[in-house]
Amino acid sequence: MRGLASFLVAVALALAAPVAASLPEPVKALASGWRTLGSGEARFLGLRLYEAALWVGAQGYREDAPFALALTYTRGFSRDTLVSTSLDEMRRLGGADDARLGRWKAELERVFPDVAAGETLVGVHLPGRGAAFYHQGRLSGEVADPAFARAFFAIWLDSRTRVPALRSRLLGQAS
Repeated sequence: MRGLASFLVAVALALAAPVAASLPEPVKALASGWRTLGSGEARFLGLRLYEAALWVGAQGYREDAPFALALTYTRGFSRDTLVSTSLDEMRRLGGADDARLGRWKAELERVFPDVAAGETLVGVHLPGRGAAFYHQGRLSGEVADPAFARAFFAIWLDSRTRVPALRSRLLGQAS
């Protein structure tokens, strides 16, 4: 009985802790010394949406170096929801005009899949090139536009983000 109780406590602790998704092998080749800088969860009206982890190479978080943002969803979302939410936030942060947002919509529709609970999307910032996206460890596409990459990752990393507590945790600034 004691062994069962210990096992149940261990499982409960594992489920309560944020899980940092692992990086796809092609991403690991972009830099040395990958590590999780920070992680946290996003909630809306008390509902958990996803777990997020910001991965950086040995150089740490810098806009001129590769970094990766891994989102592990706790519920399913359609491609359309992911695309429209991303565009709304990019627009709100002033990342682009309507014409550019229209082009980016087509790119997001190309690289984003529908996601189910438990699935992971990894967005990789490729300095000077744009961004690459991986779904469940497989490349789903690249967007070859550095302005897109800046605007997209600003959703979480800009000081004006809608999720400031998550931003702080991702950047390793909060416990």
